Amino acid sequence: MSSSKTEITGRGVVSSLGSSIAAFEKALLSGGCGIGDITDMLPGLKFTKGAPVRDFDPSEHFEDKVQGHIDRYTQMAAVAARQAWQEAGLDVDPPQPHRVGVVIGTANTGIDATARAFRKIFIDGGKPSPFTIPQIMGSAPASRIARELCAKGPVFGVTSACASAGHAMIVGEGLIRAGIIDVAIVGGTDSCFEIGLLRAWEALRVVSADTCRPFSLGRKGLIMGEGAGVIVIERAGRASARKKPVLGRWLGSGMSSDAGDLVAPDPEGMKAAIRAGLADAGVDAAQVGWINAHGTGTQFNDKCEAAACLDVFGPACPPISATKSQVGHAMGAAGAIETIATLAALNHGILPPTLNFVAPDPECPVDAVTEGPRPSKIDVAIKNSFAFGGLNLSIVLGKGEI
Repeated sequence: MSSSKTEITGRGVVSSLGSSIAAFEKALLSGGCGIGDITDMLPGLKFTKGAPVRDFDPSEHFEDKVQGHIDRYTQMAAVAARQAWQEAGLDVDPPQPHRVGVVIGTANTGIDATARAFRKIFIDGGKPSPFTIPQIMGSAPASRIARELCAKGPVFGVTSACASAGHAMIVGEGLIRAGIIDVAIVGGTDSCFEIGLLRAWEALRVVSADTCRPFSLGRKGLIMGEGAGVIVIERAGRASARKKPVLGRWLGSGMSSDAGDLVAPDPEGMKAAIRAGLADAGVDAAQVGWINAHGTGTQFNDKCEAAACLDVFGPACPPISATKSQVGHAMGAAGAIETIATLAALNHGILPPTLNFVAPDPECPVDAVTEGPRPSKIDVAIKNSFAFGGLNLSIVLGKGEI
């Protein structure tokens, strides 16, 4: 295994399982589920389950005037970034501003502000808020975080469907490797419970009518989630110099494109990303102790991901979990929230379960962690993200020092 050049020193999360690291880890590792009935919020949909963030109150985090300038997805990203920055101890010992970068992914951008503007124009016959454009632009979360944390290095957004957070993290880590910055604030965010967006997903016919059952016989599709996940990545050695613990080691990553169907995945592209990640990390397949799958719960995605993992790892394929069975599919935030879940498994020696499993699917013959949280001491884990558009990535993570 190659020595890690970068280390993860801070984490922040806003999710249906909790909006602090302590709450999130407790629920995740005990088999908690953030998926529930949403008919009280959005009646009339063909699906009735979702994983919204119900406990997020922006008034607890922002002054009234600021709330009007930033959309919900930016608010959640900023709160998660504050948590990560503080956990890394950078609020007390801040780095040089020009050596700090921010890269935040999103799939939907400012969907709530967009909907408000369209209603104002086409239904009310009025004018949209003058803050609409700053609210909906895909770089808004990164810009807000940079302003709050005084990050004056490279700052931008990434949008690549549900690979957005993963791509943002990989790019930010790459900026450190390239010597451009020393600290990267990276992750993803999405607000997903706007009725127009949910109607569009309903029309796509990939949302489950009951719940999310990754790799299970009888699975019917994904469950919508939302939230934000942010991590702080630093050049190796910086944390120890500040006497702060390393929460995880970024060992490597791989990316690929199917260059094919817009919505149907291709196991060849998945395999290419996983193999590229292992090669970048200098990790042999046998060293990987666990896979946190993309695991959407859709028929074809799970079948393709299972085939890809079995091809790369062979008969000794490590156990697999799907965090989306607990938090839903948080779209542009998914990869970051699930990376934080992967760090929790590494550092606590507990593999989160794949919930709602009914029976093994012969087309997905993997060792899915379905019996509940599974104690397992692992040193290396992989986090997969495979998005619409054939956008694939795999991140290889190592255990921290906590």
